[in-house]
Amino acid sequence: MADFSTPPDPAFLTELLRLLTLPGIGPGRIRSLMGVFRHPALIRDAPTRQLLRIPGIDRKTILLLRQQPDEEAVRYQLRRLSEGDVRCISLWDETYPAPLKDIADPPLVLFCRGAFPEHWQNCVAVVGTRNPTGYGRSVTLELVRGLIRAGVAVVSGMARGIDSIAHECCIREGGITHAVLGCGVDRVYPAENRPLYRSIVQRGTLLSEFLLGTGPDAPNFPRRNRIISGLCRAVLVVEAGRKSGALITADYALDQNREVLAVPGNITVPQSEGPNYLISQGARMVCRVEDILEELQGLAGPVAPALPVLPDLPAQELEIWENLSRTPMHVDQLVLALDRSPAVILAALLRMELRGLVRQLSGKRFVRV
Repeated sequence: MADFSTPPDPAFLTELLRLLTLPGIGPGRIRSLMGVFRHPALIRDAPTRQLLRIPGIDRKTILLLRQQPDEEAVRYQLRRLSEGDVRCISLWDETYPAPLKDIADPPLVLFCRGAFPEHWQNCVAVVGTRNPTGYGRSVTLELVRGLIRAGVAVVSGMARGIDSIAHECCIREGGITHAVLGCGVDRVYPAENRPLYRSIVQRGTLLSEFLLGTGPDAPNFPRRNRIISGLCRAVLVVEAGRKSGALITADYALDQNREVLAVPGNITVPQSEGPNYLISQGARMVCRVEDILEELQGLAGPVAPALPVLPDLPAQELEIWENLSRTPMHVDQLVLALDRSPAVILAALLRMELRGLVRQLSGKRFVRV
């Protein structure tokens, strides 16, 4: 095992990136090689006899190591890093997330955008289906709000559905959220999440082990899920199919000795199959945020409360937002409480609904989102 505490010299990252551009090598072999050579610059020119003594390194691998790296790709990474909006942290950096060092297959590098935290112990992953029911959406919002109030950061994958709902709720409520991407951090996927992408840069961190410029290829997403679970103390599955990325994340969590939590669902709904199965296999059933916090109390690291942040709204809309809650409120009640005309109140509510801050129910009733 390499000495993860050894600080790299300035050429370390460049040489590591060169190794990562070699097809057929992979992070696992590079970690094995680094356990012997300590510096990536020494690996490609090492004697064959010495390389063959390393577990997992055969003559075929040595031929792959002798290939020329993709210097154009390396130059692109270094140029983007020099612009200052993206960082690259290697497994041998002191700032590398400590929880990831404990997993079996830690990423060699993490490309990051946003505010990279010093400590990761108070994170919970919230994952689920890309096609949530109204129940799934409501439960996600309720539980994420509770986590934010407890000072817990939320990690997810910025996918459609439960992932995006969890990220967006964190941003609206003033919490901290981190997104692990299945592409380079200079790519936005899915495209409609561009506003969310920008918001996460301001309120958390975008992370990826994939080189800048990497597209959202299908094999990338199961692999990134081990990072989602690895950063966290627990993984919460809200809604998911029996065979889904969320359950892959739960499997990784079990392998990494993380807690697996699941929200029970309607047995007639396909989105409930995943969490109901996890509960049947011993996952902690979550019916309220206290169930999650009880699991976290037995783990290392304090859970500190976070101060809520009011949304950035004009005075009139902020006044409406402060009068709303998760209990449905009829528009006539707002008219009486605020002494405004129904037309003015409804117009403001429509603007707020378009921003995702309120939701209209049947009968002209409204709730905070």
